[in-house]
Order: sequence, then structure tokens, then C-alpha cells
Amino acid sequence: MSVTENTLILETTQGPVTIEMRPDLAPGHVARIKELVREGFYDGIVFHRVIDGFMAQTGCPQGTGTGGSGKKLKAEFNKEPHVRGTTSMARAASPDSGDSQFFICFDDARFLDNQYTVWGKVTEGMENVDKIKRGEPVQNPDKIVKARMAADKE
Repeated sequence: MSVTENTLILETTQGPVTIEMRPDLAPGHVARIKELVREGFYDGIVFHRVIDGFMAQTGCPQGTGTGGSGKKLKAEFNKEPHVRGTTSMARAASPDSGDSQFFICFDDARFLDNQYTVWGKVTEGMENVDKIKRGEPVQNPDKIVKARMAADKE
């Protein structure tokens, strides 16, 4: 499989962010995110919860943190650490409640290790993630303009 098959590109209002997906860590999550990307699910979705020094969260179609795609995912907790650039699945209290929401860590968040499903890491554009507007909720939030897989032609 080519590297680009697992390369996710988020065109954000702050610039491009490239994420290398890790099907070796979370095959079910990576497969579902790819499905959602190819359906255009993430296009136009805002970063609704952005905490300085912690993370930027996106993936809620309502922009509030209360919604998803409607398909819950079984947890695929792994030993990958939550460090700067880690992409991990958001969830409610139940371990198997992840859906479409995910977050990108600004800094180390090792207290999340083994409790959230890590499925990738930012390989380019972390400086653009750093520029995402902060807030809970964010006023006039940044968004994913378009999400695409590098393997897919525009």
C-alpha cells in the first residue's frame, strides 16, 4: 500500500495540515475516517473546542460537540503516546462512543494515554494547527475547508 493511501490532508482556514494515519494502531478508526473523508463529511466542519496548550477538536456536524456521523466505533486503545501532533478520537464516557469527532494535540497530553484511540500524527502543517482560534465554544471558529486522502485525485 502506498504511503499516500494513509495520508490525510486537511485544508483548514489556517492552511494545510497533513496527517499520517496509522491503520496498524487503529484499523477500524482509520477505515471509518477514510469513509467519512471520501463522503465529504468533514468539509466545512469547524474546530468547536480548542484549548490552548491541550488540543483542537473537530468533527461535529452541529459545531457544538454534540453530534457525529451516527456510527459508533469500538475503542482501539493502543500504546501510542498523546504528544504534540497526535490525532486521537474524541468520545463520551463510554470507551466505545467514538464516532466522527477527533482532536489534534498541541502539546503532550500523556494523561489521555490508553484511554483514547490514537489513529495518526501530524507530519506537516503543525504551525497551522497552532494558529487555530481557541475557545470553548470558539467564537467565529476555524474550520476544515476540505478533507481529502492524498491518494485520491482532486
